[in-house]
Amino acid sequence: MHIATWQWVLGALAALLVGISKTGVPGIGILVVPLLACAFGGRLSAGIMLPMLIMGDCFAVVWYKRHAQWDKLVWLLPWVYAGVFIGAVALKITGGSKGSKDVTDVIIGILVLVMMLVYLLRSKLGSRFMPTSPVGVAGTGVAAGFSTTVSNAAGPIMQMYMAAHKMTKEQFMGTIAWYFFIINLSKFPIYVVLSHFYPQKPLVTLASLTLNIYVIPAIVVGVFIGKWLLPRIPQKAFEMVVILLAGIGGGKLIVDYFLR
Repeated sequence: MHIATWQWVLGALAALLVGISKTGVPGIGILVVPLLACAFGGRLSAGIMLPMLIMGDCFAVVWYKRHAQWDKLVWLLPWVYAGVFIGAVALKITGGSKGSKDVTDVIIGILVLVMMLVYLLRSKLGSRFMPTSPVGVAGTGVAAGFSTTVSNAAGPIMQMYMAAHKMTKEQFMGTIAWYFFIINLSKFPIYVVLSHFYPQKPLVTLASLTLNIYVIPAIVVGVFIGKWLLPRIPQKAFEMVVILLAGIGGGKLIVDYFLR
C-alpha cells in the first residue's frame, strides 16, 4: 500500500483533531471519520484511526482519570460489548463480501439525531426515554459498541449519553476518557484478526501502522491544544458545543452516505 503526500497531510490533520477531541472538544472527533474515509476508504480508515484514538486516550486518562464517574459506566459497558460483538460480526461479513454501499454510517447518523431529539425534548417525553433510563442505557450501549467497532463513530452517541447525565466538563472528559480507552484497546485485537483472515479488505496493515507512528507528534500537539482549551470554555457553552457537534456529525454521516 502506497501512501500519497495528500494522504499523509489528511492523516496528520486527522491526528491533530483526534488529540484536540480527546482532551478539550470531544465533538470535533466526528470530523475525523469522514476525513480519513476520504483519504483511505471507509474500512481501512477505521484501522488507521484506532491507534490514533488509543494514543489520545492515554493522554486523556492520565490528565482526567480522577474525575471519572464510574457509576455511569458500570451498567453501560456490558451492553457496549454486546454491540462490539455485533459490530465484529458485521465486519466479518463485509470483509468476505464484494464491495457494496455500506449503510452503517447512515444508521449511526439516524441514531445520533434521534438521541439528540430525545434529549432536547426530554421535558415533554419523560425520563423513561432518556439515555439514563434502563432501556436507554441498553440501547445506547449496543449502538455505541456497534458503531465504534465498524467505523469508530460512537463519539456522538456517547456524547449524548454523557450530556444527559449533566456532568461537569472535567467529569465528562474523565468518564469518556476511561470509556474509550477500555473499548478501543479491546477493539484492536479484533481488527488485527479480521485483517489476517480477510487480507483483501484489511483494517490494519504495516503501512497504516507506519502512518500511525509518524503522526504521533500531531496527536501530541492536539492533546495540548485541547487541554489548553477546556478550562477556557464555559460549562454551558461546553454542553451546547458537544450537543451541536454531535448533531452535525450525525447529519454529516447521513448526507455523506447519499452523496457517495
